[in-house]
Amino acid sequence: MNDMSSQSSGSRPGFPGLLKHWRGLRHLSQLGLATEAGISARHLCFLETGRSQPSREMVVLLARVLAIPLAEQNALLVAAGFAPLYAARDLAAPELAPARQALEIMLAHQEPFPALVLDESWEVRLRNQAASRLFGALRPHYDMPPHLAVNALHSLCHPGGMRRFMVGGEDFIAAFLQMLQREASQGLNAAAARLRAELLAYPGIPELIGAQDDAADASPMALLRYRLGRSEIAFFVTLTQFAMPRDVTLQQVKFEGFFPADEATASWAKRLAADPALSVFD
Repeated sequence: MNDMSSQSSGSRPGFPGLLKHWRGLRHLSQLGLATEAGISARHLCFLETGRSQPSREMVVLLARVLAIPLAEQNALLVAAGFAPLYAARDLAAPELAPARQALEIMLAHQEPFPALVLDESWEVRLRNQAASRLFGALRPHYDMPPHLAVNALHSLCHPGGMRRFMVGGEDFIAAFLQMLQREASQGLNAAAARLRAELLAYPGIPELIGAQDDAADASPMALLRYRLGRSEIAFFVTLTQFAMPRDVTLQQVKFEGFFPADEATASWAKRLAADPALSVFD
């Protein structure tokens, strides 16, 4: 596995090894990276072999050319002997109040359809009332550890979680697993590799990670279908992230919006919102 996020901090390589690792992930030769960064291939070679020590400005330049996530840019700076550049504030921090307000507005505007805010580990941090109505009603019927039920992908993949209510959910689960696989393999999210390893322990999940759609028959969107009592509902899902963040947390947070895939689902969600006493299973 070409994945440094699975290594402990004590075994992580120094700056030369990290630089070479990220260049390999981006499929760039030394000449290619040097050209894009506007430096000589000789100097880049010396940096990768440890014969030269980078300046702080050089580390930042190479990190940006390589499109390294902010958390890993910090790791690259520390490995080179410099202080981290980007803060990793909690989403509740006062400095992130405008971003949190934006997320809360998005959650409210998504009503009467579900929406979630997820962190880098796919843990649910915020949800709107529609999400509480739907997923809150399902959770008492889960047969999985409670601490895993707050994780969107564990809830989706665990055989005792959402899969108990899903109708033909393989395509939907496979689409999310492939997204997680991409995050892990391309170094986009340090928590992705750990989460991927945990999900692979569930029955049927290893086969879905490598699943390939038949392009001729595939739907234009992977749908999340539930059978709830007498109703069958279907959503398609969008994931939104902040553009040009300058904070580690903001770069990693995701807004997950659920949109009705048919009129029956839209009507179901509106009825549920209009009558608090109505059960999702009615």
